[in-house]
Amino acid sequence: MMKKSIKSLLLAISWVLLSASTFMTIIFTQSDPHIFAQEPAVIINTTKKTDSEKIPSTPTESPQPISDSPVRDNKQPEGSTNEKKPGKVTEDKPSPEEIARQQKLIEADQLYLGGQFTAAEKLYREVKKPFTNTSDPGQGQAAMVDPSQLSPAGKVYWRESEAGIANNLQTRTLVPLKLLVEQYPEFVPGHIRYAEALKKYDRPEDALQILERAATTYPNQPDLVKARVEALASAEKWMEASIAARQFAIMNANDSQALVFNQLADKHLKRHKSHMRARMRGNTLANIITGALGYAVTGNLLGPFSALDSTLLLLRGESSVGKSVAKRAKKQLDLVEDAEINAYVNEIGEKLAKVSGREDFKYEFSTIADKSLNAFALPGGKIFINAGAIAKTNSEAELAGLIAHELSHAVLSHGFQLVTQGNLVSNVTQYLPLGGTVGRLFSLSYSRDMERQADTLGTRLIVTTGYAADGLRNLMMTMDKEQKNAPPQWLSSHPLSSKRVSYLEDLITRNNYNRYAYEGVERHLSMQAKAKKILQEKKEQEEKKRKKKKR
Repeated sequence: MMKKSIKSLLLAISWVLLSASTFMTIIFTQSDPHIFAQEPAVIINTTKKTDSEKIPSTPTESPQPISDSPVRDNKQPEGSTNEKKPGKVTEDKPSPEEIARQQKLIEADQLYLGGQFTAAEKLYREVKKPFTNTSDPGQGQAAMVDPSQLSPAGKVYWRESEAGIANNLQTRTLVPLKLLVEQYPEFVPGHIRYAEALKKYDRPEDALQILERAATTYPNQPDLVKARVEALASAEKWMEASIAARQFAIMNANDSQALVFNQLADKHLKRHKSHMRARMRGNTLANIITGALGYAVTGNLLGPFSALDSTLLLLRGESSVGKSVAKRAKKQLDLVEDAEINAYVNEIGEKLAKVSGREDFKYEFSTIADKSLNAFALPGGKIFINAGAIAKTNSEAELAGLIAHELSHAVLSHGFQLVTQGNLVSNVTQYLPLGGTVGRLFSLSYSRDMERQADTLGTRLIVTTGYAADGLRNLMMTMDKEQKNAPPQWLSSHPLSSKRVSYLEDLITRNNYNRYAYEGVERHLSMQAKAKKILQEKKEQEEKKRKKKKR
């Protein structure tokens, strides 16, 4: 017995030494992945347009493919109480009122794409109800950067703040600046100076909030965006800093500072990756040793090998993780092969990815033959959506909202962050389907902050690509209606609340995002019919298989 224990211990020590040497080799040979440049995206102005403006690139125009794509799926168990009785799918036919509404939206879309924005907006307004808790935004005031343009009262606030800064007086600095940004929100230098003062007096979160609000209202002001990027970096939010910089460069490709912002984006992305690798390395040896000790006790090599394999995969970065998991997921999932459906989803996804601010991913968008209204994102830009999402959404703008939200989770590295938090191996084995099913991918729970960030960025993406700004908000309303019958699977990991809808309405209103833009109803209805047909055929095939088994 003693000899066997000594032998197991020696094997464990040998395993630790081998693992440690492999680990060190990976660390010292690993390099940052190359960041691929992209052509600047064609950007559509996010505020309301007049008929005299230039006709934008339409949302139906497809950009050059950035790459391929994956998605998350949750299939409802057989015998679920939410399952309808076997047989033909009994779809509720649209009412005459709903048909009339669809026709009016189709007409409005045609006018919008034809550049007749005023006429299009009139029709959109006839069928789109005002937000419950907010009023439609009016035209915001143009940004002001010259203090001489301030009113006499504004100039007094500005001078008082200068005196407070010169004499190092907190109250005399902060009070006039607070009044200045409240009464003259269009004065960009006021926000920047107020944020600097708040940071000086140990209020960095308040400073960041001021810059977030101002930069959202005036996203094309380079000094303001740069101040926000610096504040995010100071708070060690390097991924958000990188994305903020990259988005400015993409949406302002002709700006003289576009190159500077691209360089800032690369710099902070590199810091983010370095930070993520450091976190993983800190856990690696402990996980390998734990696996080796488990082998010494149980004689089971699965523990140490799983620990090492998972760790090495994560050290290669999120793109490698996403590629690996997507490859396994595609083997387990029933993917849609219809060329038109796949082209439709890819076109929307590629367009959103092009303005996402993350150029180091190879994006992929896949569709699963599943009836539930669901989608999921893998690290590295691998997005999967269910055919049920096409069948149950009301417009291309709603579907774009769903894809944009999931894309934002990937762009902001939310899934990868969850994988690397806490104990590395336990999280990896839950996230990666090592011998398990990909159904686990749907249960990945994002934090409230992560959901808010994905909602915010997702809305910005659909606005930037020319869709109606309330696409994601309307998706939430569609899901709310679905929830009354059977809660959509997507809501299990993306909880819906009235506060969330109100937040999206406030975001759209506050930033003067255009609700009265392209909805994409006509094409979506065509794709919706195709998706329903595919799902019906799948159901009939499954029923035939069940009948054969009973015989």
